[in-house]
Amino acid sequence: MSYQRDIVTFSDFLNLNEQNIIHSRGIRIPGVIMESFGGYTYAERQMIAFHPDALVFPWEYPIDCLKIEPKALKFSEKLTHRDYLGALLNLGVDRSVIGDILVQEDAAWFFCQRKMSGFFLENLCRVRHTNISITRVEDPGALPEPKLEPVNGTCASVRLDSLIALAFRESRSSMVSFIEGGQVFVNGRLITSNGYEPKEGDIVSVRGKGRFRYDGVSRQTKKGRTGVRLMLYV
Repeated sequence: MSYQRDIVTFSDFLNLNEQNIIHSRGIRIPGVIMESFGGYTYAERQMIAFHPDALVFPWEYPIDCLKIEPKALKFSEKLTHRDYLGALLNLGVDRSVIGDILVQEDAAWFFCQRKMSGFFLENLCRVRHTNISITRVEDPGALPEPKLEPVNGTCASVRLDSLIALAFRESRSSMVSFIEGGQVFVNGRLITSNGYEPKEGDIVSVRGKGRFRYDGVSRQTKKGRTGVRLMLYV
């Protein structure tokens, strides 16, 4: 459609596996550029935009950010990512219209397709037993900074299995099944090789565990091991 009509078209929000399918198939249409974005830097769930390479007018992703807060903080529950997602899906919408959900102590921010934001603003009034207010975030600078926990350690070599084991404080052998089972992604691309060596700045996501940023090598020990720095998303 982008090629035939010379317009910008967008996918729904895609999870890591769906993004990998598109990237791995190397979908290429002459004259059409493919880009992805999820509403903020390092978003896990992202839309893919297809647009003509000679496009002369500006465009933006049809993504809105909405903020959820309890109406009465004193009587609110401690809510988790699962609670917020459950409340949204209980409205009868498909997961593909919702992007990432960023949770902090007393609030949550979530990204959605712009055509759905009015529906959420009108219909989302409670998360579990907590009455909430919901507003549209107009200023991107109002988004919360991701919480990162530094993880430092050493490994024999900078391999994917070693870094994952260090990040989640597990044995290297226990991480092999995650990699070989198709549950590990580096910058949104599926990696199934234990010996893959991430580059500095890469985002590693492990389904069921979490994700972290590889910040590079910090030192070499006297025993020949490599000191590395990771930043774990918490």
